[in-house]
Amino acid sequence: MTTDQLYMRRCLQLASNGRQNAKPNPMVGAVIVAADGRIIGEGYHVRCGEGHAEVNAFASVRPEDEPLLKDATIYVSLEPCSHYGKTPPCADLIVRKGVKRCVVGCVDPFAKVHGRGIQKLRDAGIEVTVGVLEEECRRLNHRFITFNEKRRPFVTLKWAQTADGYMDDHFRPLAISTPYTRMLVHKLRAEADAILVGRVTAERDQPRLDVRHWSGPSPRRIVLDCNRPAFEGMDFDRPVIPQLMEWLHAEKCQSLIVEGGAETLRRFIAADCWDEIRVETACATVGGGTRAPQLPDGLKLTEQKVCDGNVIRVYER
Repeated sequence: MTTDQLYMRRCLQLASNGRQNAKPNPMVGAVIVAADGRIIGEGYHVRCGEGHAEVNAFASVRPEDEPLLKDATIYVSLEPCSHYGKTPPCADLIVRKGVKRCVVGCVDPFAKVHGRGIQKLRDAGIEVTVGVLEEECRRLNHRFITFNEKRRPFVTLKWAQTADGYMDDHFRPLAISTPYTRMLVHKLRAEADAILVGRVTAERDQPRLDVRHWSGPSPRRIVLDCNRPAFEGMDFDRPVIPQLMEWLHAEKCQSLIVEGGAETLRRFIAADCWDEIRVETACATVGGGTRAPQLPDGLKLTEQKVCDGNVIRVYER
């Protein structure tokens, strides 16, 4: 691991502390390192509308360490902003503080930034290095990045199935998740902006789709039902999922969990509208019922763990 990677790893650790309260802003961490390798300041974006990571990092520098800034390097997991939003541009702050170098994890895809912050630093004579631990930095903010690059929410398809590939027991509801894995589902929900099920699942299972087994806000509940459209103007004579994605983007929804049923999940797979698939598989078999969706081709298994005998697998493209 290089020195730049070491300090960027610390940026990522700091940034993750803003997972709940930074939304809809991205999670960002910043570390200021003196020429002798000593960390003299660090911070993260705590809450939307408040100081960004760079602001908090500079604020943490002790007065006696201020003279060290002229030879210091600031590490930031996401490109410093260059526009006036709820707070002034962080790129301007970095220039005023007079640091020698800035190391950026990844470029900000937000249209009002997207390279402008980096260019502003370079124009001021600051040495800028971009792309240190880029994949990890992008992964941390995959919801924010997908929302800005693809103009739709980050879509997670999630279902539970038996060992022989059924989602129920001969079309009767079946509790596949354990108390512990159910808690993990509610943790996932607490991190999402919206959650969607189809009409049949809503009527048959009457799911609450909340986070009663975890701490945090419940996601926005959406039922895909032609009799009760999710939004005004939804046209079920045209492909529904593109309309839904456009509406959710307009609603500033950065992440969506699709929990079922099987047909709804298949529609999202067929529309190639997904970013992550999470499948929980129990060891029990039932011999019949609603078949779980078939996983699409070209998946990469990114996580696998066993919880209470159930196997949870997470796939990406």
